[in-house]
Amino acid sequence: MERYRRIFIIVLDSLGVGAMPDSPAFGDTGVNTLEHISQSTDTFQIPNLQKLGLANLCPLKQVEPVKTPLAYYTKLNERSNGKDTMTGHWEIMGLEVKTPFQTFTETGFPPELIAELEKRTGKTIIGNKSASGTEILEELAEEEIATGHMIVYTSADSVLQICGNEETFGLDELYRCCEIARELTMRDEWKVGRVIARPYVGRKKGEFQRTSNRHDYALKPFNATVLNLLKDHGLDVLSIGKIKDIFDGEGITKAWKSKSSVHGMEQTIDAAKEDFHGLCFVNLVDFDALWGHRRDPGGYARELEKFDVNLGVLLNLLRDDDLLILTADHGNDPTYTGTDHTREKVPFLAYSPSLQGSGKLPEADTFAVIGATVADNFGLEMPEHTIGESLLEKIR
Repeated sequence: MERYRRIFIIVLDSLGVGAMPDSPAFGDTGVNTLEHISQSTDTFQIPNLQKLGLANLCPLKQVEPVKTPLAYYTKLNERSNGKDTMTGHWEIMGLEVKTPFQTFTETGFPPELIAELEKRTGKTIIGNKSASGTEILEELAEEEIATGHMIVYTSADSVLQICGNEETFGLDELYRCCEIARELTMRDEWKVGRVIARPYVGRKKGEFQRTSNRHDYALKPFNATVLNLLKDHGLDVLSIGKIKDIFDGEGITKAWKSKSSVHGMEQTIDAAKEDFHGLCFVNLVDFDALWGHRRDPGGYARELEKFDVNLGVLLNLLRDDDLLILTADHGNDPTYTGTDHTREKVPFLAYSPSLQGSGKLPEADTFAVIGATVADNFGLEMPEHTIGESLLEKIR
C-alpha cells in the first residue's frame, strides 16, 4: 500500500554539507559548501529551510538549528567514484559509478580528438581549454562570428561544450556538430559524460548572452534506474530542469526545461497544482553553474534565499499524501581553490504534512537511499544491479 501518491525530489545542485572521509583523495580538504557560504556573507535568511532542519546539519553563522524541525534530516555519503553531476544523479536513482568519467580540465582535449572533430564537422576549432561559459564568449565569440570557427571548451566536469551564435552559426548547425562530438566521445579514451550545445546571442563583447536553447547529449545510464522502474509500472515521472538530459530521457514521461533555478521552482509549484501520480524530479542548476564554479559565496547565498521564498509557496501546496525530499548531487564550495566541484556529503531533508515525527536520522553510506525510498513507497523492487536501502519506515 503506497503511503505517498506524489513524491517531489529537488536537487539543489552542488549544495554540499561537509567533506567525506575520502575527500582529500579528490583534492578537497576541509570543504563545506553550505557552512562556508554562511561564513562568507553578512546576511543569510532561509526561514523555510531552517524550519525543515537544514541548519541542524552544519553550523551556520546567521541561522540557528531548530529543536523540533518539521522534516527528517541527515547527511548522505557518495559511494560512487566521482563528484560530478551525472555520477551524483545516477547514484540518487540507484547506480554506483565505479569508473569516473573522463575530464580534460588541465590539458584540454587531445589533438587527435580535435583533429577528428574538425574533419567531421568541417570547422576550425578555437578554444580547447577549461573555462567558464561567459569568459570563453568574451574571449572568442567575436572571432567565431567573424571567421565561422567553432568554440570548443570544457570545465571541471566531464563535458565537451560547443558554443554557437544563434544567428551566425545557427542552432541546427550547432546541434549537428554536437551530435558528431557525442559520437566521437563514445570512445573509452575520450568518453565524457555530456556533450553540451551552448547557443548564445549578441555580436560584440559585453553583449553576449547564453540562451535557453542549450541541449545536453548525455550518456545513457548503464543499467535501469528507479526512473525506468516507475515508468515501466505506469507511474508519472516528471522532469524539471536538466534531469531529462542527465538520464538521456530514460525513464521520463514528461519534461520541462528551466531558464533558471527560480523558473525551475516556479515550474515545480505549477506541477504541485496538478494531479499526477508518481515522481517529480527537479534539478536547480544555478547554485552550481552561476555561483559555485565562479567562486561567489555571496551570489550562492542570495540564490538560496530566492529558493527559500519559493520553497515556502511549495510547502503550502503539499498534500497529506505528498513527500518532499531536498538533496544535492555533490559539493561546490565557493570559498575553495580552483573552480572544480568538491567531494562532499549532501543533505537529506524529507517532509510531508502527514508526518507524525521528525528529527535526525543516521548518516547513510549512499545517495541511493533516495531512489530506494521512492521505489519502496510504490511497492516496487529495486532494479537488478542497483544499490540503496529504503528509509521509508524511518520517515513516519
